[in-house]
Amino acid sequence: MAADITSAADGYFARVHRGEIPPPPVSTTLGGHITAVDLEAGTLESDYHAGAGFLNPAGQVQGGVLGAMLDDVTAFLVTATLAPGEHCATLNLNLSFLRPARAGALQGRSRLVRRGRGVCHVAGELLQDGQLVATATAVCTVVPGR
Repeated sequence: MAADITSAADGYFARVHRGEIPPPPVSTTLGGHITAVDLEAGTLESDYHAGAGFLNPAGQVQGGVLGAMLDDVTAFLVTATLAPGEHCATLNLNLSFLRPARAGALQGRSRLVRRGRGVCHVAGELLQDGQLVATATAVCTVVPGR
């Protein structure tokens, strides 16, 4: 991976992961909690909780919420590779919904496909009870520090 893991160790993600600062509010809203990160392998795993407020009239988790979870898990992996002061912005998020999700626990996984200096390609997936619910491909940009 092209990221300098030494500098990433002092970045925003590392500080969140060590509990020095709170996670982003959107992660908290989604019930997100990072469970594993491996920068050498370019992977990240996060648990989410879909509460009753995320359900559509059919009683299933609304697709936009699943998309937000996939955006979170993919962008957070890119964020884990950033140097202090850098930020990540999602340029494109392509979603595929494979089966309905219900309220409760979901597991998110992301894999860094390519980490360039300014653009990153990431694959993500959401599972519920071991079954694939939705997938995403994301293109993120690295926003340099000021």
